[in-house]
This record gives sequence, C-alpha cells and structure tokens, in this order.
Amino acid sequence: MGEADRYYEYKNMKSRFSIFGKGNAVIALFVINIVFFLILFTIQVAFSFYGRTISDFYTEMVSWFTLPPLLKTLSEKPWTILTYMFIDYSSNLMNLISNMLWLWAFGSIMQNMSGNNKIIPVYIYGGLAGALFFILGCYFIPVSGNQMQAYPLYGANAAVISIATATVSLSPNYRILQHIRKGVPIWILLIVYAFIDLAAVSGFPTAFALSHIGGALAGFLFVVLIRKGWDGSIWMNKFYKAARDLFTPAQFKKPEKDLIYYDTGKRKPFERSSNITQQRVDEILDKINQKGYHFLTEEEKEILRKAAEENL
Repeated sequence: MGEADRYYEYKNMKSRFSIFGKGNAVIALFVINIVFFLILFTIQVAFSFYGRTISDFYTEMVSWFTLPPLLKTLSEKPWTILTYMFIDYSSNLMNLISNMLWLWAFGSIMQNMSGNNKIIPVYIYGGLAGALFFILGCYFIPVSGNQMQAYPLYGANAAVISIATATVSLSPNYRILQHIRKGVPIWILLIVYAFIDLAAVSGFPTAFALSHIGGALAGFLFVVLIRKGWDGSIWMNKFYKAARDLFTPAQFKKPEKDLIYYDTGKRKPFERSSNITQQRVDEILDKINQKGYHFLTEEEKEILRKAAEENL
C-alpha cells in the first residue's frame, strides 16, 4: 500500500465504522437503492394521475432499468446490467426492506473485517455475476420465449448475497449475538439467509435462483483471490477516485504529499500534543487491513481518534 492509499484509507477510518458517517459504503448503497425506489414510485403516481395503467408503467418506465433475459434486448439497453441491481421495485416494500436489512447485517460486519473500500466492489461483482448466471440460465434451461420476456431480472438479491458470502468467507468463525452463550457463528446466519432468499424465488423460473447462486459465488471467489494476492477492489476504487478528481476543480485539490506530511489541520504552530506519529498510524492501519478494526486495542482506537481530530 502506497502513502497516498494509506492517506485515503485513513481519512475514511473515523467515519466508516459509524452507520451515518461520511463515506460509509453500506449507507451509500442504502441511499442509491432507496432513491431509485422513490423516483419510480413518484413516476408511478404520475402515471396513475394521468389515467395510465400499472402495465404501462412497467412497460414504459421500469423496463428501462431491469435486466432483460435476451441478449438482443440487452444490446439495446446495456446499462441495465448495472441498474437492475439497484431496482427493488415491486407491489410492496418487502423485497426492498429485506435486502436492505441483510445488506446492513452482513455489510457492517464486512466493514469491520476488511475496511470500507471493498463493500461496493463486492456488491457490483455479485450483481454482474448474477446477471451472467441469469442470462445463461434463460438460454440453457428449457423455458418458453414468452415466459422469458415476462420475467426480467431486478433487485439487489444477487449483490447482497455476494456481500454475505464474502463476509462469511473472510471469517467463518465470526460470531454474532455474543451475549447468547458464546454467540452464533456467522455461517449459520448465511444459511438462514440463503434459505429465505431461494424460497422467495421458488415460484419463478430457475434462472432467478441461478442469479442468486452466481452472486454468492462471486463473493466467495473475491475472497479466494484476495488470499492469493489479487484484490479485485483496487482497480475499481482507483477508477472511482480518478473519476471524482476529474470533476473536482483544481483550486480544491491539494498535493497528497502535503496532506500526508505537512497538513497541520487545526493545530497551532509549536503547540505540544500527544506523541502520535504517522508511522504509528500506519502500523495501526496495517493491523486493520490484516485483521480488521475489531482487533484493535482501546489504546489504538484512541490514537486513531486523536489523529483524526488533529487531521494528522
């Protein structure tokens, strides 16, 4: 990890473990899913106001964001391979609420284990794998053409189960509800989630179940590849940073070396402070990368808090 990477990782350290903190990837995914839902709901109300049917709404609006099962249709709407995983829009709120609860349950644990920067990449990889398995299932599992057209793929299920599987793969023996005897192993929670998730699509074509299996497989492979030395989140985070910097006015940019070595934040010149060095902060960050935030001692957590306050 380079000095610049350490800086950006550290700048998010204080907030990423706070549920409403700035830069929290889990909350960002919450917001994107809910915003999509509210936009579609508002449009549906407008359709109803003008006397349009619910069928018109799904045909003319929702279909622009859901993943079609046929490659020909997908080639006309290629963006749906990304947008479908943020569309949890159905006749009721239950699918959205369920996915967001599971995302919070597993995503918050994964943040503590591996940091904030891997949440969204795993979500996207799971969604892409789910799309691939869905389309392959539609083509290779016997099903009528009319039935295929009637069931486009949408929802965060494949992406969320990818995060769940990655979390369990990182630490199968991690325990939740530790006040109950010795706690419950997180892999049991995954089994419960997988059973509920697959049961919910039991009445649909098999391709839907395959999309969820594809998402789970993506989360598992993500962790396997990390252990082999390849981190699939790095290029995605670098791409995001480059895109963000592209639209950041030059006057608001500051050289990273100045931020790392020379930025004194709110400290006055020659003011004495506790002995918090960049080297010590880096050592703590390395420990988080290797083991997770929950392995820090109270002293190490206090050092991070003071360093954040001093903008070290």
